[in-house]
Amino acid sequence: MFFRWDWLRPVLTAPIVPTLGPVHPGALTVGVFEDTLRAAVTGGFLPYDKDRRWGGEKNEIVLRGDVVHQRERTLVPTVTRRGRGTVKVFAYGHHGSVVDEAAELAAKLAALHDVANARVVRPLGPETSAPRGTHIQLQDFSARSCPDPGGPVRPVTDWPTAVRETFASFAEAMATDGLAFLYAHMRDARCGPVLAAAEGDRIVGAIGPMEVRPDAIGRPQLLPQYFAVLPEARGRGLGRALWRAAMHWGQTHGAAYQLLQTEVGGSSDRLCQSEGLTSLGFSHTTQA
Repeated sequence: MFFRWDWLRPVLTAPIVPTLGPVHPGALTVGVFEDTLRAAVTGGFLPYDKDRRWGGEKNEIVLRGDVVHQRERTLVPTVTRRGRGTVKVFAYGHHGSVVDEAAELAAKLAALHDVANARVVRPLGPETSAPRGTHIQLQDFSARSCPDPGGPVRPVTDWPTAVRETFASFAEAMATDGLAFLYAHMRDARCGPVLAAAEGDRIVGAIGPMEVRPDAIGRPQLLPQYFAVLPEARGRGLGRALWRAAMHWGQTHGAAYQLLQTEVGGSSDRLCQSEGLTSLGFSHTTQA
């Protein structure tokens, strides 16, 4: 075993694991970190990796030979070849110098691996003041009921053909939110159902895919979704209706929880906070 849990656990201010992202605090074990090292050898997906559902190959792997693991700090570098390539160093530690050390390591490894980008990922606890970056929040389906919100939300396949066919233009308009990527998988029937909101005769919002899969300890997790509403349709409660419909779907399909990642201060972040989700911390990424 490479990682010492008595060294690593005290510096895990937020439950974020390299190459996997946020994990449920109950599934945050030394074994999960060890699994990422083993996956670096095979280059494949771990059985509980949320990205496994998209198929293909795992793009990001841990640079296991360059991990720094000491009593008060742990630096875990990863590399992805997507685009011009990126090295990230996940910086775990309470001392301010850990970020500078991570930035130095990221720059060195980016040059060594001939990739264009070097970044530092800093997990921060939920008590962080004036946070930036990504907010990690937990929806615990055992803690509250998630009733069907009703309204103009249903699976895309349940809308009349004329309405359903407008999803293509909606997805193109919201491509920067991942809807074009999602639509490609929908056309290939390679993902779970997608919930959509319509006004008049066109789709103006969507959330999906809806899929439940076991996490590292076998607990059923509602996987993350793409979520977007057309700008001209915002402010009328459609985003909240979509989100509540997704939570209702997850609860009625046996999910124990969902982890959500939202941009700090963004509309989705404010929505999740207003719905009473539990903050697990933040992830702040900077250029090295």
